[in-house]
Amino acid sequence: MRLLEIEGVNSYYGESHILFDVSLHVDEGEVVALLGRNGSGKTTTMNTIMGVIAPRSGHVRFAGEDITGMRPHKIAQRSIQLVPDTRRIVKTITVEENLQLAALTAKNAWTLDRIYELFPSLRARRNSMGRALSGGEQQMLAIGRALIRDARLLLLDEPFEGLAPLIVRDLIATTRRLAEEGRTILIVEQNVRAALALAGRAYVLNKGAVVWDGLPAALQAEPELMHRYLGV
Repeated sequence: MRLLEIEGVNSYYGESHILFDVSLHVDEGEVVALLGRNGSGKTTTMNTIMGVIAPRSGHVRFAGEDITGMRPHKIAQRSIQLVPDTRRIVKTITVEENLQLAALTAKNAWTLDRIYELFPSLRARRNSMGRALSGGEQQMLAIGRALIRDARLLLLDEPFEGLAPLIVRDLIATTRRLAEEGRTILIVEQNVRAALALAGRAYVLNKGAVVWDGLPAALQAEPELMHRYLGV
């Protein structure tokens, strides 16, 4: 089933045209990577899906429903959850309170134990304030808050950015496990190798337009293209 479909989307910040006729799709149970250099439009795409930005033209559909221009909280109620690159955890309450707060309005909230089983470090830090967490722990908490709401589509924006290699390795393993369990994921990531190791398909953005899409192996077989658009 085609869970997410973006068709001919043009998005702007003020009068600055950022996305140019972007079209992509994510099938249910699929992991798709959205790749590109800084400023290519990846985060804008995520924000357009989430309703933070309303496109001036084009459509965003989720499970067959046109959600173009809906308010972000209405989109979140449809089981789409964004984990932003800024994480946005509440730093003045504990880990467990962050999770409980996220679960309050969820229709089918996960149990705390289910989150802690995925992220044992959070169980150990359950009574720690958000501001006391390391960067890796904050990222785990940000993902945990999205999952506790039983996200049908999980949008991960730069989940590995600025993290130590061992933390990245653990987060990749957790993300792979979620994928194996059938969770649908759209991931934006500068760590191209990590993203391609997780994804079943990939799109490459350049200057706000899709310039390539296909299988990760096909992208890796084109080193000139990877260097031109991804800098690797």
